[in-house]
Amino acid sequence: MPKLKRSDADARATDFVESLDRGLRLLQCFGVTSGPMTLSDLARAADLPRATARRILFTLQHGGFVASDGKLFTLTPHVLTLAASYLRSNQLVTVLQPVLDRVATAANEISSLSVLDGDEVVFIARSSPARMFSGGLEIGYRLPAFCTSVGRAMLGQLDDADLLARLKKMKREALTPQTVTDPKALLAHISADRARGYSLVDREAEPHFRSISVPVRRYDDAIVAAINMGAHVDRVPAQELIDRFLPLLREGAEAVRSQLL
Repeated sequence: MPKLKRSDADARATDFVESLDRGLRLLQCFGVTSGPMTLSDLARAADLPRATARRILFTLQHGGFVASDGKLFTLTPHVLTLAASYLRSNQLVTVLQPVLDRVATAANEISSLSVLDGDEVVFIARSSPARMFSGGLEIGYRLPAFCTSVGRAMLGQLDDADLLARLKKMKREALTPQTVTDPKALLAHISADRARGYSLVDREAEPHFRSISVPVRRYDDAIVAAINMGAHVDRVPAQELIDRFLPLLREGAEAVRSQLL
């Protein structure tokens, strides 16, 4: 008798490793505070029974990902090997890093590369002139997609109907007094950005910061990321973002299109 092919639902049900899922969820909970956490704190943050959290933590400690003094738990630098594996294996970072370096040097401003992760954007690469420092845009930094120029540049790949539906499902909290949260207003902004090929967001994600982004397209024209530049509102006017930064970003994004598979 021939074997019956499992449905996708059956495969998900039988192949899902709950213990691994719980362990990863618990690892992420270390980010909810800036210091060490107790077993009870972590169990509560991960919504896990205390005994389960304890077993997971001891397993992570055995693997070198977690350290403990017997009461408090902290992540170890070994956790960074997970991020390093992503960055080393990611084609976008490999191809775009030289572009970011070139753009940052030419404009003497910070440039960044972001990708969509659900309803958020994640910064996965950056370049900064030697004179500049920004503690808020480090690799791994996350922001809502709806109110950032990189997010809007990437959301523009959706047609209007799908985009509106997605915007309505998103959590849209105002981060500043200028943040646009109405789905229909956001749809109008992103549709306009799509038509002109770039997005400029002024003080919607951060109170005193404006940025401009362009989508990064691969060989088949699909949007896979966005690159951006930004500056403090008192230092760089919005028109300068368009006149000076936009041509550099567009040139950089176009230069790598044929290299992205």
